[in-house]
Amino acid sequence: MKRLLLQAARAAACLLPAASIAAAGSPPIANKMPDTSQAVPRAIEATNASLLVVVGAPGAKEYEEVFAKQADVWEQTAGRGGYAVTVIGRDEGATNDLETLNGALSGEPRNGSGRLWIVLIGHGTFDGKEARFNLRGPDLSATQLAAWLKPFVRPIAVVNTSPSSAPFLNALSATNRLIITATRSGHEQYHTRFGEYFAQALTGKSADLDKDEQVSLLEAFLVASRRAGEFYKLNGRIATEHALIDDNGDGLGTPADWFRGVRPTKKPNDKAAIDGVLAQQWHLLPSEADRDLTPEQQVERDQLVQSILQFRERKASMQESEYYGHLEGLLLKLGRLYYPEPSAQKQAEPSPPRFR
Repeated sequence: MKRLLLQAARAAACLLPAASIAAAGSPPIANKMPDTSQAVPRAIEATNASLLVVVGAPGAKEYEEVFAKQADVWEQTAGRGGYAVTVIGRDEGATNDLETLNGALSGEPRNGSGRLWIVLIGHGTFDGKEARFNLRGPDLSATQLAAWLKPFVRPIAVVNTSPSSAPFLNALSATNRLIITATRSGHEQYHTRFGEYFAQALTGKSADLDKDEQVSLLEAFLVASRRAGEFYKLNGRIATEHALIDDNGDGLGTPADWFRGVRPTKKPNDKAAIDGVLAQQWHLLPSEADRDLTPEQQVERDQLVQSILQFRERKASMQESEYYGHLEGLLLKLGRLYYPEPSAQKQAEPSPPRFR
């Protein structure tokens, strides 16, 4: 969807007629994810976005290797994307990772536009009342993490890939937050595969569902959920994990099978906002076009894309001319962020003389 929006915005920015927008051909897309190893995105560099990767107590050697591989992918990908990365749970000899996590969060700014990512990789438990993420030393409860994050106003994404993680979604959900859990219930207590597939999706071009040269958190969620489901089908086993995503602050969560591509095909019965709009705008590795946006432009871009996605839902209740007229105005604003109009001075400059 974002690729189509950008394509239409490019056409609108060039002041093409509305009919030309629909007829414009798709530009070629590079057959690889963007290489950001040599350039830190301007928006990320300016806002000090950060990633906290928390590796839980493995309990067994086989899980230690699985968790370590996931943590490596998150750390390396975020590093390439320009994020400040902190990994907790891998220091030899450490006995209280809960205290370390509390200290790391205490050092993070509460305000600002810099995004804070928190990724929990490991085991989890649920006693019927409280969900916990297993750490070396005392475990982290959903209630405790919610209390630690309460003072934060900045954008936050929490990805909990552990079993019994669903109650974290209910506890952490809030405005300007994105919560992903590997399970839909605290009672789904068996080892999850979701985290492995999620990490793989972060840098894989096959996870770029809308072909905009970057993988959003929504896309990684959808691809990881699908691959986890396929694992159980291929092995003839009953699925013991069903991931959820929440980014509208209602604390309910939406499963992956509510989407076709990145577009939701179902809506909540109570007419609440659908999840996924915010998650489409979070990327560890931004595309080349997004990488050059300033923090202010990134905020404006996100607001415009949200407006376009939300406005699209009103199409059935509007006159066609009214709908497309307003949509064209939004697309013009979006296109000019990537393709600003030439300054008046440049427009006034005469063309250089030509010689035979």
